[in-house]
Amino acid sequence: MITMTATQKKGRGSQINPHNRFNKLTRVHLSDLEDEAPVPINKTKLIETFPKTIINKINSPDIPFRYSINPYQGCEHGCSYCFARPTHNYWGYSSGTDFEQKILIKKNAPALLSKTLRKKNWKVAPVMISGNTDPYQPVEKRFELTRQLLKIFLDYRHPVSIITKNAMVLRDLDILKSLAEKDLVSVCFSINTLNDRLRRKLEPRTSTINKRLKAISTLIENGIPVHILIAPIIPGLNDHEVIPLVKELSARNVFNISHIPIRLNDDLEEIFTSWLKDNFPSKEKKVLNLIRSCREGKLGEKRFGKRMKGTGPYADHIREQFDKAMKIFFKPREIKPYNLELFSPGGSRQMSLF
Repeated sequence: MITMTATQKKGRGSQINPHNRFNKLTRVHLSDLEDEAPVPINKTKLIETFPKTIINKINSPDIPFRYSINPYQGCEHGCSYCFARPTHNYWGYSSGTDFEQKILIKKNAPALLSKTLRKKNWKVAPVMISGNTDPYQPVEKRFELTRQLLKIFLDYRHPVSIITKNAMVLRDLDILKSLAEKDLVSVCFSINTLNDRLRRKLEPRTSTINKRLKAISTLIENGIPVHILIAPIIPGLNDHEVIPLVKELSARNVFNISHIPIRLNDDLEEIFTSWLKDNFPSKEKKVLNLIRSCREGKLGEKRFGKRMKGTGPYADHIREQFDKAMKIFFKPREIKPYNLELFSPGGSRQMSLF
């Protein structure tokens, strides 16, 4: 059994705060010195921001969406492997504990979305919530920015997709059902283990596995298309669960399943290695070596066309497991395209005139 030391932060995926690569100076807390007492653990700090734009254009050929919208920056879920962690550097924070404890709240996101959709030059294309950090992380209970955004998409009859690993998505079931009736929505659920003990270590503040599975079933029962992303697959930790996951999820009649092997870009190498030492010290070398074997000798990968896939014999082994499981258990379902014809730049007020 792995136990936490007195200085470890309970419920946090990262126990360290790597240096922000954009800062010339390095800040050192007194608690980092051996002869000083530990600094008290800070609670989550919520920072309100007011950006000028809210919809981001996606230029990656690896992602099947042109636009994304992120109501929050940073994420309380605390996933140790999260690819979004290094983006916190752009806001002046560390990708470690800062990413989990300093959450930026884009209070004007709904107003900016309405303003964008009213523009004469806006061309309808599905918008992904959220391409960076989870829109249903704990702070959503208080601010409900994701719910407000969904209401606007429904009001304008505009297609939208959601990526999450939190069962809180069911709170917005009423809006999602209305969007689904018009072929305007899909939900992508992220789940990479059926072992809740592992989930608590990997993703300390996410929904339990049982709650996620129930949420997936509830969404499908209510006519909402659900896609599954088994990600990240971590060699030596959860790669043995590929077949059981595909079997379990296929039985719930999901529309599609895909998988992505882990990649540790920028600060993630330091953060994830530290996490391994704290939680699975006996597996540290094995896991890191297996990741390198899937990433051409490195731990990270940024190249388009390769970052979502692995290379080498072990990556092929994982892919073969996935393909075999899909062939045996998964039954393809008809996936309707997003309806791009209902969009109303004036929202429901303009529609009511007809």
